[in-house]
Amino acid sequence: MNIRVLLADDHNMFRQGLRALLEKEPGLSVVAEAEDGRQALDMVTKMKPDVVVMDVGMPNLNGIEATRRVAEAVPDTNVLALSMHSDRRFVREMFSAGASGYLLKDSAFQELALAIRTVADDRTYLSPGVTGAVIKDFVEHRTGIDASVFSLLTARQREVLQLTAEGNTTKDIAAELRVSVKTVESHRQKIMAKLDVHSIAELTKYAVREGLTSI
Repeated sequence: MNIRVLLADDHNMFRQGLRALLEKEPGLSVVAEAEDGRQALDMVTKMKPDVVVMDVGMPNLNGIEATRRVAEAVPDTNVLALSMHSDRRFVREMFSAGASGYLLKDSAFQELALAIRTVADDRTYLSPGVTGAVIKDFVEHRTGIDASVFSLLTARQREVLQLTAEGNTTKDIAAELRVSVKTVESHRQKIMAKLDVHSIAELTKYAVREGLTSI
């Protein structure tokens, strides 16, 4: 069985390095590369790879939102999160979005190859480096503790927040999301009200802190 892989990461050199290594692995082939979440979603919809290796933190549309849309649009494609973040929020939200595995970027390459084969076989892969975070998150979730951006804001509001934090104008955001300027302004007002923040600077700090963007 040949496993068709799509790489989604905003660092070109990192993608090229992964591609070179993966193409030496028997039974694995890289069919495409994407540099942000929107491009990844478009490519997955057209090419329907077996596995997407998805960076969690990407510009324009982060890996969590992209994973959610991939799971809805192409359910037969499995997503393996590849991230520098071991924070339980990222792990939880990637799995909630529909990812089948989560691997840290400092893992050895052979672990990546194993993880790809595992999720391609419709099984779950969890990097040993995040196991503790997952257990802690499970315990706290049972007590009802949850106040992350993913529970407070809708998917569209998170998009507007990320694009705002990355410096896009209201007009740019409206064009990107194919909605009116008034709709974007309405979303932003609701975001500020929910988060109790009162400036773009505060919104940006919040988005960075919550991992929606690294800008």
